[in-house]
Amino acid sequence: MKTFLRILAGLVIIGVVALVAFIFVPVQRTEPAQALAADWEPAEGQGEYVLDAADCVACHTSDDGERLAGGRAIASPMGTIWSTNITPDPETGIGEWSYADFRAAMVDGLEPDGTHLYPAMPYENYRLMSEEDIRALYDYLMTEVEPVSNEVQETELSFPFNLRFGIRAWNWLALTHGPGFTPADVPELQQRGQYLVEGPGHCAACHSPRSKFMSQDGVTADEENFLAGGVIDGWNAPALRGEGSDLAKWSVGELAAYLATGRNAHSTANGEMGLVVEHSLQKLTDEDVLAMAAFLKGVDGDAVDLPESFAAAGPTSLEAAEADETGSATAEMLASADPDMPLGARLYMDNCIGCHFATGKGAPEIFPELQGNSMVVGSETMPLISVILNGVEVPSTAKRPMSLRMQGYGKRLSDDEVAELVTWLRGAWGNDAPAVSAADVAKVREAGEAH
Repeated sequence: MKTFLRILAGLVIIGVVALVAFIFVPVQRTEPAQALAADWEPAEGQGEYVLDAADCVACHTSDDGERLAGGRAIASPMGTIWSTNITPDPETGIGEWSYADFRAAMVDGLEPDGTHLYPAMPYENYRLMSEEDIRALYDYLMTEVEPVSNEVQETELSFPFNLRFGIRAWNWLALTHGPGFTPADVPELQQRGQYLVEGPGHCAACHSPRSKFMSQDGVTADEENFLAGGVIDGWNAPALRGEGSDLAKWSVGELAAYLATGRNAHSTANGEMGLVVEHSLQKLTDEDVLAMAAFLKGVDGDAVDLPESFAAAGPTSLEAAEADETGSATAEMLASADPDMPLGARLYMDNCIGCHFATGKGAPEIFPELQGNSMVVGSETMPLISVILNGVEVPSTAKRPMSLRMQGYGKRLSDDEVAELVTWLRGAWGNDAPAVSAADVAKVREAGEAH
C-alpha cells in the first residue's frame, strides 16, 4: 500500500511540475522559413497591398473608430473578442514591437510578452505568408500608419476560455503546417491565387469547417475539407468547392467579378463577405483577383477558362435569366396570380417579385438569385430572416460604384408572415430546405432591436 501511495504521490508531483512548465515556460517562436538579407526593403506600396490582401482593416477598425485602431467586436463561440489596436502608438498599439515580436503574432499567435492571442486572429493562415510580405506589412504599419491612442476594451471570456495558456495546447492541434507557402503543381497564375487564398486572404478561416477542437479542418488545398463550407456567427460560409457549390456553376470571370465587386449575374455579397469585398478584395489588382478565381475554379481539377476581362466598365445591359426546368412550376404559379396560392407565395407577389421576378433569378449584378441561393437554403436561417426584417446593403466598389440597398420589411410583416415567406422561399423553384417558425423570426427580430 505504501508503495502504491509513493507511486501516486510521484505521479502527482510530476503532473504538477508538468503543468507549471506548461503554463510558465516560454513558448518558442517559430523560425522563419527563409532569411531575408540584412538590407532587404519592401517594394513601394507592398506593405499597404499586403494589408489590403490580408483584410486587416475590416477586423481592426470599429464602425465608428479610426482606421486600424481596434475595438471591433468579433463574435466567437466562446464569447466576444475585441480586436486590437495595430497602429504604431507606443502605449495602446504596437509601436514598441520589434519585427520579431510582430512576426510572432502573425505566425505563432503570440504577444511580445508571450501571451497567447485568441485565434480570432487567423495566424493559422497568416503563417503561410511569405517572409517578405510579413516584413513589408510590419514596415508599413510602423512607418506609414498614423499612431492612434485608443485603449481597446479587454477581452473577458468566461472560464475556462479566459485561461489563455490553454491556447498553447490548442496550437499543438491547430498549427500543423510549418511557416511559408508550398505551391501546388498548377500554372503560375493559379499558384499566385493559391497563395492569396491560403495565406493573406485566410479564406479557410470562414469557408472551411471546424474540427471538434474548433481548429480549421482544412487550411491548405491538399486537405480534403479545405473550403468545404463552414458556419460563422450564425451565417453559412458556403462551400467554395465541390459539385453542389455555387462556384461549380460560375465561370472564372463571374467568380472574379464577384470577388472584385461583390456582385455578379447570380449573387451579391453581404454580411462578412460584404466587408471582405469592401475593405480587401476590391483593392487587389485585376491579375490577382483573376488568380484567386482561377485557383478556386481549378482546385478540384475543373477546367480553368480565363476570360479576357471581367466586370467591364458600365453602363452594361444584362438580360435577366429565364426560368429553368427546376423552377418553371413555381414561375408559372406566380405568373398565374391565382388568389388560392399559398400565403408565402402571395407575400412574395406583394413584396419581392418586382426585384427577384417570378423566375427567382433576380436581376444580374443587382438583385441576387433566390433559386439555389446558399443564404436561402442554408442550414442557418438567421441571415435570411434578418435580411427580410432589416434589409441589406451591397457596398460600393471601384468597378461598381453604385451601392445597392434592399429595404427591410420588419415593420410591414408580422413574425407569422415572415415565417410563411421564408418557408416558402426555402421550398420554391426546386429549393429543398426545412421550414422556419414564427418563434425563429421573433428571436431574430428581438436580437436586431437589441442592437
